[in-house]
Amino acid sequence: MRNATITRQTAETKIEVTLDLDGTGTYDNATGVGFFDHMLDQLARHAMLDLTVRAQGDLHIDDHHTVEDTGIAIGQALTKALGDKRGIRRYGSCLLPMDDALVRAALDLSGRPFLVWNVDLPTQKIGTFDTELVREFFQALSTHGGITLHVDALHGVNSHHIAEAAFKAVARALREALEPDPRAAGAVPSTKGAL
Repeated sequence: MRNATITRQTAETKIEVTLDLDGTGTYDNATGVGFFDHMLDQLARHAMLDLTVRAQGDLHIDDHHTVEDTGIAIGQALTKALGDKRGIRRYGSCLLPMDDALVRAALDLSGRPFLVWNVDLPTQKIGTFDTELVREFFQALSTHGGITLHVDALHGVNSHHIAEAAFKAVARALREALEPDPRAAGAVPSTKGAL
């Protein structure tokens, strides 16, 4: 069973994440940050993960700790659910259009976290949400999920569309990478023999 539950508690946040890699894209996310919940819903739906997030954070300060710590917890859940990564495709990519936005995501579930982020969000806010937190989420997810992740916005003028296209592109790339490889059942997808 490729699933995991992670609880992360600090002086700033309490996060619980339940993740099933072989889900149907169902989601139930409540972080107290509306736009972020919408993005997590997109991540689950388009990666075909079952994802439940419950977050309590110091939102009276701002959304930063809640968003970052949720990324950490999802990354940790992903690592735990993947185990030794036997039989997965490992790599995934997606070129995703959303109205004016076109975002490319490519990733490797390598165990070597690295984020390349070439995404310009033209406004500082989407509603009340700080757009710089989009990168913060993916940095935390990449670091704690052991993901080499490249995200490039090729076009776009609307911050909401660009951010949503980024989440959807990463989700679709993640779906591809997580899928069992029927030609390599039980094998670790590396010449090293371990990831």
